[in-house]
Amino acid sequence: MGELRGKYIVNEAGQKTDIILPMDEYEELLEDLHDLAVIAERKDESTVSFDELKRKLRADGIL
Repeated sequence: MGELRGKYIVNEAGQKTDIILPMDEYEELLEDLHDLAVIAERKDESTVSFDELKRKLRADGIL
C-alpha cells in the first residue's frame, strides 16, 4: 500500500486526533483488515500441497 494520503485533524495542542482518507485508500485498508481476519481464522487449518490443489482444480474443470 505505500504511504497514506490522508489529512490529519489536530486538537488545540496540535496533536493528531483523526485522519481523513480518500475512499479508495479506506476501502483498501478494509480489504486488508478482512484478509488478515481470514488468515487468523484459518491459521490452524491443514495445508494442501500445490500438486494436490492442481489435481482438485483439474477434477473440478477449473484447470
